[in-house]
Amino acid sequence: MSQKVSYDNRLFRPVESTENGEVSGATLFHYRQEGPVLWATYDGGGVTHGHMIGRVEADGALHFRYHHLSLTDENRPDPVSGLCHSRLEVLPDGRYRLYEQWQWTSGDLSAGTSVLEEPDR
Repeated sequence: MSQKVSYDNRLFRPVESTENGEVSGATLFHYRQEGPVLWATYDGGGVTHGHMIGRVEADGALHFRYHHLSLTDENRPDPVSGLCHSRLEVLPDGRYRLYEQWQWTSGDLSAGTSVLEEPDR
């Protein structure tokens, strides 16, 4: 990647997700970065409060773990968790798009994909 990648203070919304995911276009992710360390908070849609922590590779790829409280199952008071690997695409207007492959590490342990994108600036 020819330009320096920085996720610090970038916002993302899902534009696609497999059915076994719990995020939607109403979920807002707020990314932060310091060196190779990435963290984020997220909420909205079916998520009441979530956190992510992980690492940023030189090419902008992300490797992180996440956990959140969900509104999708009122009988499940415990947080859900998972892991994710994301590939970065820089759009012609400079916004970031992330292609995610994730897997739950709680619940049914299923895997899925999502696409996150920065809203128009």
